[in-house]
Amino acid sequence: MHKSKIAQKVIQELVRQFNQELAAAHSYLALSVWCDVRNFKGFGKYFVKQAGEERGHAERILKHLTDRGVTAEVAAVPAPKQEFRTLLEIAQQAQAQEHANTLGINAVYEAALEAKDLPAQVFMHWFINEQVEEEDWSTEMVERVQSATCAGSTSDLDRHIERYLEEEVREVPSDSKA
Repeated sequence: MHKSKIAQKVIQELVRQFNQELAAAHSYLALSVWCDVRNFKGFGKYFVKQAGEERGHAERILKHLTDRGVTAEVAAVPAPKQEFRTLLEIAQQAQAQEHANTLGINAVYEAALEAKDLPAQVFMHWFINEQVEEEDWSTEMVERVQSATCAGSTSDLDRHIERYLEEEVREVPSDSKA
C-alpha cells in the first residue's frame, strides 16, 4: 500500500462524508418502510432508489480514498428517525437530509481548497453539482406534498412518483452503469 499524500483534515472530512452518505442511505430506507406500510408505494420506491444513490455516493468516496492510499474507517450507522405523523414530515425529513449532505460536501470541498488538494477538489465537483439537483427535488417534493390537500390528491401524487420512476427506468439503457 502506498503512503497517502492527503492532508489529515481532508481525510477526516472525506471519511466523515463517507459515513454520512451511509447514514443517509439507512435513513432513506426508514422513510421507504414508513411509506410502504401506509400504502405510499411510489414514495416507498423513490426512497429505496435514494438509498441506493446514497450508498453509491459512499462507494465513490471510498474508492477515492482507497485510490489515494487511505483506509477509511466505517463507523456505526445511527438508527434513523422512524416515527412520522404525515407524508409531509417524511418529505421534510428528506429535505433536511439533503441539506445536511450539501453542508457536509461543502465542508469536504472547503478542506480540499484549504489544503490545495486538487484531486479532492475536482472529485468533489460532481457531488456539489449532484446536491443542486437533490436539494431542488427535495424542495419540489415538500411543495407538492404541501399542495396535496386531500387523500385523493396525495394518492395521485404517489402514483405520479411511481410513474416517474418507471419512465426513468425505461430511459436508462440496460447496459449502462450508473
